[in-house]
Amino acid sequence: MAKTKTLQESRPLRRQHLTEPPLVRGILIGVAYLFLFFFLILPILIVFVTGFSKGVSVYLASLTEPDAFAAIQLTLIAALISVPLNTVFGIAASWAIAKFDFFGKRFLITLIDLPFTVSPVISGLIFVLLFGAQGLLGPWLQEHDIKILFSVTGIVLATTFVTFPFVARELIPVMQSLGSEEETAAMTLGAGGWQIFLRVTLPNIKWGLLYGIILCNARAMGEFGAVSVVSGHIRGQTNTIPLHVEILYNEYNFAAAFAVASLLMFLAFVTIIVKHVVEHMTQRTAR
Repeated sequence: MAKTKTLQESRPLRRQHLTEPPLVRGILIGVAYLFLFFFLILPILIVFVTGFSKGVSVYLASLTEPDAFAAIQLTLIAALISVPLNTVFGIAASWAIAKFDFFGKRFLITLIDLPFTVSPVISGLIFVLLFGAQGLLGPWLQEHDIKILFSVTGIVLATTFVTFPFVARELIPVMQSLGSEEETAAMTLGAGGWQIFLRVTLPNIKWGLLYGIILCNARAMGEFGAVSVVSGHIRGQTNTIPLHVEILYNEYNFAAAFAVASLLMFLAFVTIIVKHVVEHMTQRTAR
């Protein structure tokens, strides 16, 4: 009884010790809200206000004119190719790392993290050094009339490179926490490889997989640095949405630039909402 009483008496003291005075709490919360207002909310407002500054008709015309439509189309193509490729790679890599021990495992993990540690511009330069006219494979590519740089192929390659860690990095800890007991049990019952994956592994990792795909897609559509290096900035052909926004801004066509930029802001809002839903579903499933 004495021990229980001591614990009960210590809890309010501990709570009081960890709770900051109201003035300090107010200052910290105020600083946080001010920071969010000036560095997040205000820029978002500026994007939409400037985009609509010349009226709804100009806003819609900026989104539907041929160069903008081509940029939107190319951005979607790059995302629709790179995201599925990275999904397949992420599942395979995370399965291998979480379920098996093999020579070079740490090296594989390091390679997966490489795009996080290298500047996107450097990533683009790597492709220039490989596939450029004076690059390692450039003469051979010219000989066989294969064009990679300044084309859709180069943009897809650059986008895939900078986004391939996202799915794998979300799935590796999920698969490691699950272990391999369920897969082993399914195997002893006679299930094949695809049956184990579809009926055991996939249901267990579905929320982590969806979360990784969401982040991968958001980065693919918003990528600027690597794509800028390999695209050649050819209007109507190799400009993605971020590159098209840059060109319009440099031409002082601010209303059109911010109108197109608002598409990326809309994508960011959708990503945040879906991310929140996935996190909520993940927490509810964990309970």
